[in-house]
Amino acid sequence: MSGIPAQPVVHEVNTRVWLREIQRRTGRQGGLGDVPKDAWDEITPHGIDAVWLMGVWERSPQGRAIALRDPSLRAAFTRAVPDLQEEEIAGSPYCVRRYEVDADLGGTEGLAAARAELAGRDIGLLLDYVPNHVAPDSPWTAVHPEYFVRGSEEELHRDPGAYLSVAGHVLARGRDPFFPPWPDVVQLNAFDPALRAATTDVLIRIGDLCDGVRCDMAMLMMNDVFARTWGERAGARPAEDFWPTVISGVRRAHPDMIFAAEAYWDLEWGLQQQGFDFCYDKRLYDRLLHEGPESVRGHLTADETYQRKLVRFLENHDEPRAAHTMDPAKERAAAVMIATLPGATLWHEGQFTGRRTQLPVFLDRRPDETPDVALRAFHERLLAAVHRSGMRTGQWRLLDCEGWSDNSTHRNLLAWGWSGGAGLFLTVVNLSGHRSQARIRLPWPELGPEERTLTSLLDAARYPRSGAELTGPGLFVDLDAWGTHVFTVS
Repeated sequence: MSGIPAQPVVHEVNTRVWLREIQRRTGRQGGLGDVPKDAWDEITPHGIDAVWLMGVWERSPQGRAIALRDPSLRAAFTRAVPDLQEEEIAGSPYCVRRYEVDADLGGTEGLAAARAELAGRDIGLLLDYVPNHVAPDSPWTAVHPEYFVRGSEEELHRDPGAYLSVAGHVLARGRDPFFPPWPDVVQLNAFDPALRAATTDVLIRIGDLCDGVRCDMAMLMMNDVFARTWGERAGARPAEDFWPTVISGVRRAHPDMIFAAEAYWDLEWGLQQQGFDFCYDKRLYDRLLHEGPESVRGHLTADETYQRKLVRFLENHDEPRAAHTMDPAKERAAAVMIATLPGATLWHEGQFTGRRTQLPVFLDRRPDETPDVALRAFHERLLAAVHRSGMRTGQWRLLDCEGWSDNSTHRNLLAWGWSGGAGLFLTVVNLSGHRSQARIRLPWPELGPEERTLTSLLDAARYPRSGAELTGPGLFVDLDAWGTHVFTVS
């Protein structure tokens, strides 16, 4: 087994930016093999199960040159880092030339040292894989044109934004069904048997280096989506989908390798059925940011087995920073929610300290920001408490929040419980900016009529209540705006 638990807590780190800041702090150049132990400690607070080192692969010089010529990208870069220097633009980590660890990061030896440091802390390592496309200077474009969606000279002449010529072959630029082609990547053909075999081989080699992969835009390779995007251009549609073919082949070599999908368009369930261990829960993210508590509650009525294979998050490198999108009290409430729900959870390096700048992934440097020491302490206390409690090893259940005729504020409250060998646990979140009350009936008859104690996992406050009240009329809860409770019931 990889050592990554069934519902892991993952910390995403922008590898090049993080390494550059370590170099600046220590005054020494070096790769991943030279990172001091205290720097590893900083990104692995208690409660983290895996680190996703984002962007370790060899980036494309040709892709970087395309980015440097793009006025809209350059404007985005300088908005994020006003004093940016051109040499601090590394190129996109999702415009991969080869799946070799970048020499600037210390190469394969540096990554092996990083994995050993993490393993010594009983923490797994996740890396990226980009199934849909490669850089135009990838060796595959010259050696294996059959791996790609092809075009004609006439199409290249008519639409150079959608096609490019490489080594005498006209190849399609990468895209999804809803947006124009991306100028810096070349489209792989998900229907081609040789490409599927080559993808399997690459992932087996990646599996030698880590415990799992986060697959970029994984849904683009599903038969239905790929056919909708490329039509007859892709050729005959195979009987079997791309991912079951690839994942089953990889797991013959690495039975416990984790596959996590970046997924959109409500295709999470389909990707789970095709072999993914986890899929992004973008819908929950959107509901938390833009909709009300009843919408979030409806989302959480889904089957627990399905929810355990979702990745919950409040930010990642593709989304704005949580400190930018939420006021501080809401951010804390949402973090309590994410930390205590079923499924994997994803936290973005800098999220714990309240960073506000969403950094384009092309860049090697981010602006200095004053860390929010109290916010970091809150996150570390939350993750550590949930981890130590063992609550998420049990069975999860969404609970009802009941109100009364002259008070409808119970609709602002969400509650759920965990029960199992680690004990009984209750989380209540006021997902609104208004003080709210409700009664919450606990579904555990084993509490009996005797007095019980509800102990807060976050501040050790204790509340004696009778078991008869907890399982009868229910626990009375009165929470300030964005307030939370995380209790163990003993």
